[in-house]
Amino acid sequence: MIYLYLKALHIIALVCWFAGLFYIGRLYVYNVEANDKPELERKILKAQFTLMQRRLWFGITWPSMVLTVIAGTWLMILTGAYLEPWFHVKLVFVVGLISYHFYCGFVRRKLDAGRTYTSMHMRILNEVPVVFLIAIVFIVSVKSYLNLVTLAEVIGVLILLMAGGMLLYRQKRLKNPPGGAH
Repeated sequence: MIYLYLKALHIIALVCWFAGLFYIGRLYVYNVEANDKPELERKILKAQFTLMQRRLWFGITWPSMVLTVIAGTWLMILTGAYLEPWFHVKLVFVVGLISYHFYCGFVRRKLDAGRTYTSMHMRILNEVPVVFLIAIVFIVSVKSYLNLVTLAEVIGVLILLMAGGMLLYRQKRLKNPPGGAH
């Protein structure tokens, strides 16, 4: 019975964690793009985005990560998943996701301190959790049939599609800059 409650808690915390990671990346894009606005608008937007980033980070993203890791570790021990080869692959992606989480915190602190990044950097950063989400869900869903070559192919195609989409978006923005004539 405890297994089912832990599993539910783990999934809920994971969904909240990913929601926080998806949204924090989007806020970073908006924060950086606010630098292109007139002074008064920029000042107001950056103050608002900084506040939103801080609240999201400490109110949702951090607590959700901690709950995900605690519930996941407990489930791993309870089920003996750590003995399974598929779990080792999943763990690599989980460690990568946690590293990404800490990098997002680093970026947040740098933005708060006035560091500037390019919009493209933030857009790429915003897409990274998609790769982790797909990889982790794919591994857990097909663990009995896990084929590392297939997993690598799926992730590779996904990265190529995301990169192509970002390049197309960039070209569109260069042709029609925000606030410019259409």
